[in-house]
Amino acid sequence: MTSPVPALPERPTIDGLEPLWARRWDELGVYRFDRTSPREAVFAIDTPPPTVSGSLHVGHVFSYTHTDVVARYQRMRGRAVFYPMGWDDNGLPTERRVQNHFGVRCDPALPYEPGFEPPDQPGERQVPVSRRNFIELCERLTADDEVAFEELWRRLGLSVDWSTTYRTIGTGARVAAQRAFLRNLARGEAYLAEAPTLWDVTFRTAVAQAELEDRDRPAAFHRLLFTRADGADLEIDTTRPELLPACVALVAHPDDERYRPFFGTNARTPVFDVEVPVLAHRAADPEKGTGIAMVCTFGDTTDVLWWRELQLPTRTVVGHDGRFLAEPPDGLDGDAYGQLAGATVHTARERVVALLRERGRLVGEPERITHAVKFYEKGDKPLEIVTTRQWYVRNGGRDADLRSALLDRGRELAWHPAHMRARYENWVEGLNGDWLVSRQRFFGVPFPVWYPLDEHGEPAYDRPIAAEEAALPVDPSTDVPPGYTEAQRGVPGGFAGDPDVMDTWATSSLSPQIAAGWCTDDDLFRRVFPMDLRPQAHDIIRTWLFATVLRAHTEHGTLPWQHVAISGWILDPDRKKMSKSKGNVVTPLALLEQYGSDAVRYWAAGARPGTDTAFDTGQMKIGRRLAIKVLNASRFALSTGAAPGGVTAPLDRALLAELADTVEAATAALEDFDHARALEVTERFFWHFCDDYLELVKARAYGEHGADAAASARAGLATALSVLLRLFAPVLPFVTEEVWSWWQEGSVHLAPWPDAAEIRAHAGDPGVLTAATDVLTAVRRAKSEAKVSMRTDVSKTVVTAPQAVLARLALAETDVRAAGRIQELDVREGESLEVGVKL
Repeated sequence: MTSPVPALPERPTIDGLEPLWARRWDELGVYRFDRTSPREAVFAIDTPPPTVSGSLHVGHVFSYTHTDVVARYQRMRGRAVFYPMGWDDNGLPTERRVQNHFGVRCDPALPYEPGFEPPDQPGERQVPVSRRNFIELCERLTADDEVAFEELWRRLGLSVDWSTTYRTIGTGARVAAQRAFLRNLARGEAYLAEAPTLWDVTFRTAVAQAELEDRDRPAAFHRLLFTRADGADLEIDTTRPELLPACVALVAHPDDERYRPFFGTNARTPVFDVEVPVLAHRAADPEKGTGIAMVCTFGDTTDVLWWRELQLPTRTVVGHDGRFLAEPPDGLDGDAYGQLAGATVHTARERVVALLRERGRLVGEPERITHAVKFYEKGDKPLEIVTTRQWYVRNGGRDADLRSALLDRGRELAWHPAHMRARYENWVEGLNGDWLVSRQRFFGVPFPVWYPLDEHGEPAYDRPIAAEEAALPVDPSTDVPPGYTEAQRGVPGGFAGDPDVMDTWATSSLSPQIAAGWCTDDDLFRRVFPMDLRPQAHDIIRTWLFATVLRAHTEHGTLPWQHVAISGWILDPDRKKMSKSKGNVVTPLALLEQYGSDAVRYWAAGARPGTDTAFDTGQMKIGRRLAIKVLNASRFALSTGAAPGGVTAPLDRALLAELADTVEAATAALEDFDHARALEVTERFFWHFCDDYLELVKARAYGEHGADAAASARAGLATALSVLLRLFAPVLPFVTEEVWSWWQEGSVHLAPWPDAAEIRAHAGDPGVLTAATDVLTAVRRAKSEAKVSMRTDVSKTVVTAPQAVLARLALAETDVRAAGRIQELDVREGESLEVGVKL
């Protein structure tokens, strides 16, 4: 409904709008999800749960604005929008922050200390605390962080239903993650295995394939002399001479003529004097080094491949702490190995090289190189490969049928932009093993299993005791399995709880199910799952997106959502990704305070989907000017008496034609999740409306040419303003709500999205506005070149143009003469438009 007398402020300002409208939206429940809506009327968003480990940065503001634009648009389209917010608060980042913030470290061997308080000032040495005490500190700090995060999101204007938040360590999330795991286990999709594992020695935890990143590091090729069976030397190049005591074979390509005579024979290692076989394998590269490589358990993933396919023995030398084990593997020269026991990998390398030199088994000097080394994405030291017992979930890495099904799921999914599907397919096709889901950490979802202990107190890992679903969530470190008592914990014939927690992605991959109340709120689940949209960045397609598709496919036999909208990264001035780990992030609060939330949102929404974007305060300044212009132009339009009614004048009907085109283009863009295109076409029309149409109809709207002419102008202004506010509302929620409140009832964010067909039904020939604008532009240019005021009268204007253009101009002649202050308008037919101006 339209207010008959707009309440216009004297001096409108965008300052202070955020707290005002954030409070009002909350009070009125503008963004509350309607739980009575049937599934076909719902638009459900699987909102990314940000990692709660410190503070949000401008990259978060960037991508979450994109999601909010979609949510606001869908709400105005009449959908009941399910837009929850989660907090990803378990896992390593939280543990790291708690350790640094409180000055503590977790020691699971310590007993729980009720009422424990950390030191007032963390010292140089971290205080050891029990696992339970450590988890309590994690929960305390994340709760504080979540409050700060919510305040910033509200300041940004996210139209989240704040009654639908969840935590990835909360009760609902633990129930969902444990239930999904138990069902994976029952179907044979989850299994426990002892195998070579990528291992971070700093955090002492296993690392999955999806968490790896390659970093260039300096290294050196060392040429070692092995001894062939005939006593001759055999030269081997390696960048990891310290793993010589772990050597179990030498491998060359089967077609390499240099080494074919030696396949099936043995060689002896230098220094440690161990006999190893010489074998053939097609993964050996004849062009690399001397063409023959030593297989160590384990130096890299190729070693693991050779070890597995050639069925080689294991000689373990590096422990979980990244140091060499105290005892040598069987068959090694104990004296030589004794110099390595307890050493770091770096120190061991130096000592092995010294031993090789001393014994004349090193050829020349090492050749310095730079090569890619695998790191845990959150780690600071190169990964090692150690043999550990871990939980895995089948993901298609070793199952061709599952891989094919997951590729099909990727093709079913609507990708925005479409080319991002290639990243998903490349990842699925490149999987070389199953998903390692266990972590040797503390603040996470525990595996809901125990192991029976034999008469010697050793766990029977092949007979895990699974929790009952009705008992979830459980913690095996404190809860007791069915049929046992607490007194049987850790004693022969009793039980032991699984000590590990799930990888954070094992919980986050269930974010649609957790948010939708899977198995805890069946009514909600039916209304919102599968969801409509997953918004996320392109770098976690291989982790979050893939894992979520996998879990929904195996548990529900469906995709978790219909669409995925991919956002890019924010880049610093050096074109590097902004991230906390790189220390190049910009925190957003100061930006929101300086430029206003609408301005920051304008910058974010202007980025093309899936495209990396430079951090640019210049665009925020433009956004602020736009928000201010919306206020001022709206106030001016409403001051003329703008009101709904019949649009009859040709110029006004021409405006409606252009407006209908704009609505059509913006709607098509948002249906394709292209917020940048929608903003672009809306902004272009807005400036045309301000710069040209407002000036052309000003005199008529004020009644200078009669009541009927004024009524049409005011109706045209009212229609255009109403539509423009609604088109801008998803991007500029605060300023549009402010203007809407001056003359409309209710919230602009619950108003219906403009309908191009309805507008076009009242539209006319857009060429009328084009002709009028072209002439007015020429008159302004002439005044500008003459350096006179735009209010200067023009004695005569001569317009030469084709007859069709002159006919259109005649329909708007009164408005053109008034806007240009033209005393005499002379029109002449010609081949092209030319405007002569005489001041």
